[in-house]
Amino acid sequence: MPSSHDLPGPCHLCGGRTGARLGSAWICGTCGWRYGDVPDSDLPLPQIEVVYYLRYDRRVKIGTSRRPRQRLASIRHDELLAFERGGRPVEQHRHREYAAQREGGEWFTLDDELRAHIARLRSIGDPWELYARWLSEALRA
Repeated sequence: MPSSHDLPGPCHLCGGRTGARLGSAWICGTCGWRYGDVPDSDLPLPQIEVVYYLRYDRRVKIGTSRRPRQRLASIRHDELLAFERGGRPVEQHRHREYAAQREGGEWFTLDDELRAHIARLRSIGDPWELYARWLSEALRA
């Protein structure tokens, strides 16, 4: 099992600074991208659909986006709670699942049930680190 060390510089994909040596290559510990490889700037990055959970006061917005950085920048919120991989079908499933907590539109009361779901998602990893990993996987595919 490789041990974690500082990369020679920040990862070109996610900016991560720690990684592991695999043979002669460094692999970013955050996203799994091979250190030194640079995504082709002439090609668009793959679009990763995510369901996001944003907290604003005691409410949570459950929405979806293919460009989460842009989308989240346009929504007033206190905290990004989690990402879940998936698009509109996953979002609609969550809206039905938490229909009893719906306050209006895509906003839901942050109760114990919704808090437990978000905690399960958070146990998988930090939202932005997960997104970087999903992006790296898509680029390698």
